[in-house]
Amino acid sequence: SEMCIRDSYKERPAEAVLDSHAFLLRGAYARQVANGIYSLLPPGFRVVRKIERIIREEMDRIGGQEVLMPVVMPRELWEESGRYMSVGPELVRFKDRTGHDMLLGMTHEEAVVHLCRNELSSHAQLPFMVYQIQTKFRDEPRSRGGLIRVREFTMKDGYSFHATQEDLEAYYRRCYVAYRRIFARAGLPDVVAVESDTGMMGGAVAHEFEFITEVGEDTVVQCDSCSYTANIEVAEGRIEAYRASPLALEKVHTPGKKTIEEVAGFLGVEPRQTAKVVFYGSDREGKLVVLLIRGDLDVNEVKLAKIIQAVPVPATEEEILAAGSIAGFASPMALERKVCRIVVDHTIAESNNLVTGANEEDYHYTNFNLERDLPDIETVDVAEVREGDGCPHCDGKLKMSRGIEVGNIFQLGVKYTQSMEMTYLDANGKACVPIMGCYGIGVGRLMSSVMEAHHDAFGPKWPMAIAPWHVHINALKTQSGGVKEAAERLYADLQAAGIDVVYDDRNERPGVQFADADLLGVPIRLIVSERNLQKGELEYKRRDTDEKGTIPVNGAVEQVQAWIEAGIAALDGAADEIA
Repeated sequence: SEMCIRDSYKERPAEAVLDSHAFLLRGAYARQVANGIYSLLPPGFRVVRKIERIIREEMDRIGGQEVLMPVVMPRELWEESGRYMSVGPELVRFKDRTGHDMLLGMTHEEAVVHLCRNELSSHAQLPFMVYQIQTKFRDEPRSRGGLIRVREFTMKDGYSFHATQEDLEAYYRRCYVAYRRIFARAGLPDVVAVESDTGMMGGAVAHEFEFITEVGEDTVVQCDSCSYTANIEVAEGRIEAYRASPLALEKVHTPGKKTIEEVAGFLGVEPRQTAKVVFYGSDREGKLVVLLIRGDLDVNEVKLAKIIQAVPVPATEEEILAAGSIAGFASPMALERKVCRIVVDHTIAESNNLVTGANEEDYHYTNFNLERDLPDIETVDVAEVREGDGCPHCDGKLKMSRGIEVGNIFQLGVKYTQSMEMTYLDANGKACVPIMGCYGIGVGRLMSSVMEAHHDAFGPKWPMAIAPWHVHINALKTQSGGVKEAAERLYADLQAAGIDVVYDDRNERPGVQFADADLLGVPIRLIVSERNLQKGELEYKRRDTDEKGTIPVNGAVEQVQAWIEAGIAALDGAADEIA
């Protein structure tokens, strides 16, 4: 245990913004090797192993079968799915000694289809789910928060295969409950499930599990009246429309007024009475994207990416001029649709008499009405929702929270099984493509999230089920009064009872021992001192509940066992309520 504490981390490390990051280093749970790459020390590794045990139990509970797939894969596997070229630099590509193109797995859809397509032949084998707990590498450009966002990480990823969409949806709901149970058993019962973007994974439906915290990196949108919850990347809202009796289109002189604020102020209107144009380089077919959205709103580029089937990249002035428009005075009217992809947000259709550009230097139009001035244009939702917008499902209002994503589940469909030619024979002998779901939990991220949820100014307060040890023995002044002998006897008795126990035998001052014990966050602290031994007692302090007092030396092991069982039972009870 002496290896686990280092004097240089008595103070908060300068690089640690999050409390969990500071305690990760100060309590010797992990050490950074490179940006976003960590080694785990014994306390951190013990927490991780206990989280993994809970995950395994819950995955096995819903019929999961554990497998292990490689970290390194050949290029050809990812070319089958089309992701070798479509995924950006976060996928690490390299050549082996023979010059063959290889990669480091950041997720394992390709690998699991490769594995299972060689084992699946008949509909009688469906459905099934396999999972692994394995190292991943994603060359994340913005590592932060210790283990919250890293490049190398341990992840539980599971993959299910089904004959029908209905069967996938039924299993998806079972996995949803299993995830809620995992988080509750680990000490995070209030994790919320939110609708999310499918991103590079593909598929139609996805949910993230978010631990709501002020220090979170994600923005979670929730209704104040109903259960609607979504990541801001996909959230929808009811945005108040601006409507008036339609007026005639009129060109007005707006010298040097380019921004929404300048134009609105010059013409004496509100930003919501304007329509702004945002240009993006090209869609999937190479057309310049001309996006029209109300002037008081921001573009949600995740929504836009799905529509144009490309990563939105701001257009250059040269591209804008080539399309016949002028930055700052732009309008989609009169633009050539053969070279432009016009995308109109639904708020433009729901409002009217708007101010928009005239495609002429120093001029704008007033009273733009979409159905009259730009007919036959499809409207879409590309607006980012705001605090206070209406809920899309009820009369409530939307509120924003911050969150840390601790897990995600996807209904992938046939994206991978079809592209990689995975088939089985149905009851009639016909070749069919199985439907997939996938389910992921970041183990280190979950550990850090629990630290964020359960800590005080002095260190983490580990929930009983995942604490590195259940009992921490502090022996004070071991040179006197039989303290050392009593502490070692207690240590041996606890070990014999199968209890996880760490024993601080350094003969340090009480203040030093207790400060280090706070950093280790062990739920039950037993303090052996000459004064209490003379009364046949041990002092205890509960790090998890803040209770303290004394217990008899005789029967201490049995009391500790009862505390441990009650602590774990409370977490399991929260999980049972979810189920």
